Amino acid sequence: MEQLFEAFGIDGKLLLAQLINFGVLFVALTWLLYKPVMKTLDERRAKIAQGVEDAEAASQKLAVADENAAQVVQGAETEAESIVASARELAGTEKSRIVKEAEARAAQVAADAEARAQETAAQALRDSEKEVARLAVLAAEKVLRKS
Repeated sequence: MEQLFEAFGIDGKLLLAQLINFGVLFVALTWLLYKPVMKTLDERRAKIAQGVEDAEAASQKLAVADENAAQVVQGAETEAESIVASARELAGTEKSRIVKEAEARAAQVAADAEARAQETAAQALRDSEKEVARLAVLAAEKVLRKS
């Protein structure tokens, strides 16, 4: 084997020294460079995975919040519709009451006006009867004077 190494110009001691240097360099690079780089990559991979999980959780929470907001809005719309319907019903009732009250007041005013008109007519009739009686007395007096 030694002849084979000499034929190719390989020095065994130098080869052994290079193998030992390569081994030491391999161990040193593995321990000082490869492991810390792999650890950093694993940490970044874990952070990215955690970020993806957090994003999915946030997306689910957003969907739930949107659903809750839609339910709240639907409930508010229903309540608003019932309030508006109630207000319209109350306004209709109030309108009916006011119209009835106004009609009753108008009827009362008409009745009062009718009563005043009748009283005025009766007063005018009494006044005219008094005037006729006075004229009759005056006419009778005049006739009695002539006779």
